[in-house]
Amino acid sequence: MPTGAIESYDEYATLLDAVRGIRWPARSAVRGGIPGAHTSRLRGISAEFTEYRPYRQGDDLRRIDWKLFARSDRAYIRLSNDRAILPTMIVLDASASMAFPVSSRAKWMLAAQLGVALGAVARNSGDPVGLVITPGEDTLPASRFPLPSLLPPRMRQSVTHEIIRAVAAAQPGGREPLAPSVSIAAQYGGRLVVVSDLLGDAEELLTVASRLVAAGREVHVVHVIAPEEIDPSREAAMVSDPEAPSVRRALTGDTREQYVAAYTAWRDRIAHEFTEAGVAYSMAVVGEETPDHLIRRITAPRGMSVSA
Repeated sequence: MPTGAIESYDEYATLLDAVRGIRWPARSAVRGGIPGAHTSRLRGISAEFTEYRPYRQGDDLRRIDWKLFARSDRAYIRLSNDRAILPTMIVLDASASMAFPVSSRAKWMLAAQLGVALGAVARNSGDPVGLVITPGEDTLPASRFPLPSLLPPRMRQSVTHEIIRAVAAAQPGGREPLAPSVSIAAQYGGRLVVVSDLLGDAEELLTVASRLVAAGREVHVVHVIAPEEIDPSREAAMVSDPEAPSVRRALTGDTREQYVAAYTAWRDRIAHEFTEAGVAYSMAVVGEETPDHLIRRITAPRGMSVSA
C-alpha cells in the first residue's frame, strides 16, 4: 500500500474506531437476495422464527413443523424472516462550493469524514459499499464531459481503504451538476446516500431522489452547511459564488439581513421538501456535532432520536 494511503488512513483512524460498533439497519424490508443483516421481504425457513400458519397445497413440505404435526395431527408451516444484504452507494459532492470556507475547506473535510465513516459502518453491517465522487479539480481538462470517480459496491475488507484513497485524491472544484453522479450510483441498487451542500443542485436532486423513493429505494441526503453560511460576518465584505466567480455582491448590513432571511427560508424549504418526498434528510453543520455523533444520527432507525 502506498505511503500516502497509510497516512490518509491514519487521519481517519480515530473516527473509524468511534463508529466501529454502529450498525445501519434498513429503513424497510429489503427485497430478497444474498443473505445478509437486513430483514428481507421474503418469508423463508431461516432460524429467525416469526409465526405458524396452516399448511396449504403447494407449500414446501420441508417447511412443515413435523413435531407440531405429531402433537396436533394438523400440518403447520414455520414462517421466518429471511435476511438480505443492502448495497450502499455513497455520493460525495466535490463541486467548488464544497471548498468553503476557502481557508479551511471545512465543508469538504466534514463531507469526506462522513463519506468514509458511513462507508465503514455499512461495511461493518455486512453490506457491499461503493462510492461516487462528482468531478472536481482532479478532472483532466482535456475531458469535455468529465466523469465522476467511481468505486462499485464491494464487500471485501479493503473497501474502506479504497474509499479513503479515492477521497484523499479528490479536490473540490468546478461546477459539474450532482444529479448525473447520483443517477450513476443509483444503478447499483440498494441504499443511496448523497453528501452535499445542495447549492445549485437541490431541485434536480429532489426529482431524482423522489423517483427512487417511489420505486421503493432507501435514499439519504446529508446536507453539509458551514456556520459562516448561516451567520456570515457582520463586517462589510464582497462575496462571490464559488462556482460562478464572476457573480459578486457586496454584503453590508442590509444585504446581510436579507441574505440570512433568504438562506434560512431556503434551508427550511429544502428540509421540508426532501422529508415530504420520503428521503431521510439530515443537516450537518460544521462544528455543531462531532462526526461520530452525526453518523449515529444519520444511521439511527426511523423515529429514533440520538442524544448527545
